[in-house]
Amino acid sequence: MPPTTPGPAPDTTAAPVGRRERKKAATRKAIADAALRLFLERGYDAVGIREIADAADVSTTTLFKHFPVKEALVFDEDDDQEERLLAAVRERPAGTSVPAALREHALTSRLVTPNGDDRLTAFLNLVATTPALRDYGQNMWLRHTTALAHAIAEESGRPADDPTCRALAHFALEAPRAAHGHPDPRAAITSAFDLLERGWGALAG
Repeated sequence: MPPTTPGPAPDTTAAPVGRRERKKAATRKAIADAALRLFLERGYDAVGIREIADAADVSTTTLFKHFPVKEALVFDEDDDQEERLLAAVRERPAGTSVPAALREHALTSRLVTPNGDDRLTAFLNLVATTPALRDYGQNMWLRHTTALAHAIAEESGRPADDPTCRALAHFALEAPRAAHGHPDPRAAITSAFDLLERGWGALAG
């Protein structure tokens, strides 16, 4: 009904939308939790989509609305991921090179250590021993290549389509792969970025 007193009409959509979003988030979490529990119990390849849907008490159609592929069930695709990545470049301390800023981002955001958490240890082992999950997780990061390349170009005064900026963006996002299976993942990532630093420094000089 229209308002009976002067002033703007009340927002009749805000509350229902909020409830819908909360319900969607709860459903998504229930599916992801069920999937991870089954994967940790039996292994990624041994669990089917229908089993996950049944465990979460949803249809397979609902499951695919939230997670378009099976691999996505394991990863929480953070909406802020790209924003933090670009901020690492744009908000880096004075005197810090772009590769150094990206190295710090990789070490703090992508080098996950269990720190005694048994469940996290099991999750990291699941990803490390499942090629499909390793590749999917890496490709999640690579989708930010174009945005990162543009940020690098802006910060270095180069054209937006500069191929060296795109190359640095690609290899910076790819570099953490060097840590897979390495006895000292932190050293492996640092070594990879040292190589990028030398190459970028030669171009910048």
